[in-house]
Amino acid sequence: MAAHLKKRVYEEFSKVVQIPHEDIPAKKLRLSKPSKSAALHIDLCKATNSTDALQYLLQFARKPVEAESVEGVVRILLEHYYKETDNSVRLKIASLLGLLSKTQGFSADCIIDDAINTINTEKSHQVLAQLLDTLLIIGTQLPENPIVRQRLIEVACKHLSDTYFGVRNKCLQLLGCLGMVDTPLNKDNEALGSLIGGMKDVQSIISDYFGDQDPRVRTAALKAMLQLHERGMKIHQIIYDQACRLLSDDYEQVRSAAVQMVWVLSQLYPESIVPIPSSNEEIRLVDDAFGKISHMVSDGSWMVRVQAARTLGSMLQVSPHFLEQTLDKKLMSDLRRKRTAHERAKELFASGEFSSGRKWADDAPKEKLDTNSVNLIASGACGAFVHGLEDEMFEVRIAAVEALCQLAKSSPSFAEKCLDFLVDMFNDEIEEVRLQSIHVLREISTHITLREDQLDTVLAVLEDSSRDIREALHELLCYTNVSTKECIQLALLELLKNLNKYPTDRNSVWKCLKFLGSRHPTLVLPLVPELLSTHPYFDTPEPDMDDPAYIAVLVLVFNAAKSCPTMPALFSDHTFRHYVYLRDSLSHLVPPLRLPGRKQVYGLDSVDSGCGSGSVESARLFLQQSLNRVSTIQNLEAPGAQELLDFTIRDLLRLGELQTELAGAADFCATYLRCQLLLMKALQEKLWNMAVPLCLKQNVTATAAAQQILDETYKLEFLYSGLESRQVATIHHVRLQAKALQLILTARTRQGLDALISSCERFLQDIESFQRLFLTELPHLQDSFVDKLLELMPRLSSCKPVEMVKILQTTLRQSGLLQLRLPVQIHRATATIIEPTGESDNPLRFTSGLVVALDIDATLEHVQDPQNTVKVQVLYPDGQSHVIHPKPADFRRPGPDRHRLITQVYLSHTAWTEPSQIEVRLLLAYSSSSASLSSPSKMGWSDSIDSLPPPEASVEGTIPFSKPVKVYIMPKPARR
Repeated sequence: MAAHLKKRVYEEFSKVVQIPHEDIPAKKLRLSKPSKSAALHIDLCKATNSTDALQYLLQFARKPVEAESVEGVVRILLEHYYKETDNSVRLKIASLLGLLSKTQGFSADCIIDDAINTINTEKSHQVLAQLLDTLLIIGTQLPENPIVRQRLIEVACKHLSDTYFGVRNKCLQLLGCLGMVDTPLNKDNEALGSLIGGMKDVQSIISDYFGDQDPRVRTAALKAMLQLHERGMKIHQIIYDQACRLLSDDYEQVRSAAVQMVWVLSQLYPESIVPIPSSNEEIRLVDDAFGKISHMVSDGSWMVRVQAARTLGSMLQVSPHFLEQTLDKKLMSDLRRKRTAHERAKELFASGEFSSGRKWADDAPKEKLDTNSVNLIASGACGAFVHGLEDEMFEVRIAAVEALCQLAKSSPSFAEKCLDFLVDMFNDEIEEVRLQSIHVLREISTHITLREDQLDTVLAVLEDSSRDIREALHELLCYTNVSTKECIQLALLELLKNLNKYPTDRNSVWKCLKFLGSRHPTLVLPLVPELLSTHPYFDTPEPDMDDPAYIAVLVLVFNAAKSCPTMPALFSDHTFRHYVYLRDSLSHLVPPLRLPGRKQVYGLDSVDSGCGSGSVESARLFLQQSLNRVSTIQNLEAPGAQELLDFTIRDLLRLGELQTELAGAADFCATYLRCQLLLMKALQEKLWNMAVPLCLKQNVTATAAAQQILDETYKLEFLYSGLESRQVATIHHVRLQAKALQLILTARTRQGLDALISSCERFLQDIESFQRLFLTELPHLQDSFVDKLLELMPRLSSCKPVEMVKILQTTLRQSGLLQLRLPVQIHRATATIIEPTGESDNPLRFTSGLVVALDIDATLEHVQDPQNTVKVQVLYPDGQSHVIHPKPADFRRPGPDRHRLITQVYLSHTAWTEPSQIEVRLLLAYSSSSASLSSPSKMGWSDSIDSLPPPEASVEGTIPFSKPVKVYIMPKPARR
């Protein structure tokens, strides 16, 4: 019975209760990098001496630190700082604290207390200066926090009395970057109050150190005051006298900073009145500052002279008589203090009417008086620009020329007076000075008229061997006014000599004569019979139209005739025939003329080729209407849609020819529509409903169309400038469609499975890259091809390649035309090869195996970064192709969005039996990389690329963007 009860008890208490199975969440693993602070702590603990600790700190400085690890690293560094006794190690720790406080995502205010405590206990001057630099970095990193700024300013004020110049420099720099004007500094302790002297603002504290014994501190004080000005704080006028005294400092850097300070105050208080020393006279502050800075043009340091000359050019509020004094080394009478009639009569009465002879030289001329005591401007400042233009350093001469330009542009009278000095600079020994003088005279040409003697000096520069100098002078003559017809004759004669000596200057000389004639029609009129060699009674021989000099004369005469209706009566019959020829061949140089009685014979009408703003607006409206009309092709059948695209492309190309302002936008839209037309033809119904062996020809055509679309998209992206993000996304959308078409055609040709799988993987990467790059533009791509692909992305990522191809084929054929948004301002990159012209039948002969130099002269329009993208291609008759990358020095920039390429290409080949032509053209290189388009991610203290995904392979290529020029060459066999 007991056994039975025991068994029942066990049975009751040993019931098995099954707990329903629950899904236990899987444990998530988090990969963490080893702690930087722990590694640094271990390294510093291993250091046995200060040298080892310094080596560990140097190694640590080369490694990146994440934002979340910065606080721990800072604590370790501060802990070791308190233990360290070596100054060099503490100096490095202080430097690291400043670098770490720049890390994005780290709040630097948590280490301010520690940094200030270390400053209060630090004994080494060098370490103290580095700690103050760390405080400066922390103060600039923090937002506007008046409490923190006040604490930092108090620390700076406390250590301004340090004996080490570096500490005082950092304190002044900290005051300049963080100080607030007109904010009294409250001092709690007596020592600090006695140091500063009660309640003083930041400017007063900084100005006290203008007279410091160390020149480096004086320089730092001036720079701190300038820093206050850059932060928008108005400098007190009382600083002016102190800054003027520093202009005569013994230290070069002090004088340089003082020049800048005097200029700043002259711009802040130009109309304030200041007294003249040793006299009762008063003048405007800007005039006084101008005279003092003019005196610095004769400084002993050439760097100070350069700065003084440049500063003078920006003082546009100075009085005219002070301005004109800079061109004369003798003191003008209007800058001397004049005595009144009462003062002169009193002096005459006191001295007697006649000299008694008892006093030596009592009747000496009054000009012998000491003028320094009565001048309104220092005698050393007289002729400041004359001294600057005659300086031994070419940097000073260039600065003086540029300053003259800025002042002359604002004062026509001063421009006329400085004309002789600028013309004299054309004979400078340094090419850069001559070139800058020509550019300056070009900028002030609207205010001046050249005399014959001045023009003679200017034209002498045409003998210069530098092509840049000659072309700059040609451009100067385009915008220069001359006074007499003898000047026109002299200019024409010298330009024709230039053309004979340097035939490559042909286009530049013709352009110069075009503007010279159009600006001086009345001066050219009396010269016409002599220039055209006409006679009132006898017929003269007809000149040769192949002579560049005769064409130059005609360009001058025809452009003058446009504004002079009586001139065509002096033309002979062959002159009218030559006009017709030149009007067709050189229409950019020869204007349309109204020739009475000959309009019907020669068809010479005077239709203005320029288009008004109204026609441009109507053309823009037509362009927009064309794009809107194309958007309706979804409702048309395939033949009608293709015909509409053909007509629209034709209209846009014609619009680009008629309206040069809209040529870039019209060509861009036409190229985009051509891509859509090619895609539409490639997706025709019959191609996809038949087996591949039955439509091999159509399959090859579709493959070529896909490749052509890819090429066109690269042209759209890299040949046009001014594209917005919307247009770039549209271009990449078309490129994605072309890649999908290529993938489908690859699958239809039954290539290997491995190749198909790799192609599918690349296409999926392209979709992800598109989504990453144009995330903000996806809302504007609704119901487009890429929008449908992104919806099907989970299915595409998990399906087999064959199924993926079927999905792409269906999606591609169902996707419609993506509407193109009209660009606001878009330009196409173009290039025109000027030399060689390709018109010569004379072959360029050279010995085979050797080289011959071919001069290339081309103009580039709207090319971005031409030094890295423009290349020259030479194509030989046997199919060989050479691509040459010009040197960066071969590119000039004559204007905005315009570049000039002047280089030499070296040709070489084996011997030929007869001359043949080579083709020379310009190429635009591009590199398409999706990683380069994405914005760089913001990282911590030191950028690390370990966590970035690998970039996709970039596509590199070249685009021809100039017409080819054919050149005859003849490699001769070498003589034995």
